[in-house]
Amino acid sequence: MQLIGHPRAIPALGQLPRPVYARVESLHAGSYATRHSHDWVQFCYAISGVLGVYTNGGNYFAPPQWGVWIPAGVEHDVVASGQAEMRSLYIRRDACQWAPGHCRVLEVTPLARELIKQFCLMPVEYPEGDSAEGRLVSVLLDQLRTLPEVGFSVPLPSHPGLQALCNSLIAEPDKAHTLQRWAAKLGCSEKTLMRLFQRETGLSFRNWRQRMRLLSSLALLEAGQSVTDAALGCGYDSTSAYIAAFKQLFGATPGELKF
Repeated sequence: MQLIGHPRAIPALGQLPRPVYARVESLHAGSYATRHSHDWVQFCYAISGVLGVYTNGGNYFAPPQWGVWIPAGVEHDVVASGQAEMRSLYIRRDACQWAPGHCRVLEVTPLARELIKQFCLMPVEYPEGDSAEGRLVSVLLDQLRTLPEVGFSVPLPSHPGLQALCNSLIAEPDKAHTLQRWAAKLGCSEKTLMRLFQRETGLSFRNWRQRMRLLSSLALLEAGQSVTDAALGCGYDSTSAYIAAFKQLFGATPGELKF
């Protein structure tokens, strides 16, 4: 995968100083970490912004309230399409032997989110055992263990041209990017681009963009924006159409969800 933007340094850690290690980053739009792997699990989570995680086995989209669980040894890239506040938890294998050995997109509950935020304020070599810090880590691991796996997501393509298209859409969900424009940029017909998009993601371009816009709107709602502003901010001209599509995907209207 060829990445363009702001490269990020990867910590040179031989081993983790504690069972759980936090990495806090403020990412510019287009920030990325090139393909790499760890000897430990990584839980990749953005408290604001959207992350794309690319692996050989699949690609994952994570807006706020979601995170990507990356098992130890899995090679991956992480890309921020827009500005993002990223929180990564590195977890020793023996501290999460309960976890399956494949990547997953998980819903970050309000309690887990607050625990992650609090853990990120602790020193790297926090006291272990029967200490306040040690107990918080135990509760955090228990919460991570029970996070529900998201039953729907936005698959990301592996084709470089389609990756550029998708990252552009994610960065500006309110912009009316057309297939005609992108087909011309990639030097192919619209029909060819539509077939390639369906093959790479399993979704039509229209369905993919709708799902991505709805998921992107979660960050706007969580930030306290009105339903109308969230609808406009993610590319909908009609608030009623946005609410109907939102309810169809999430099973509830924006006003019924708690943020």
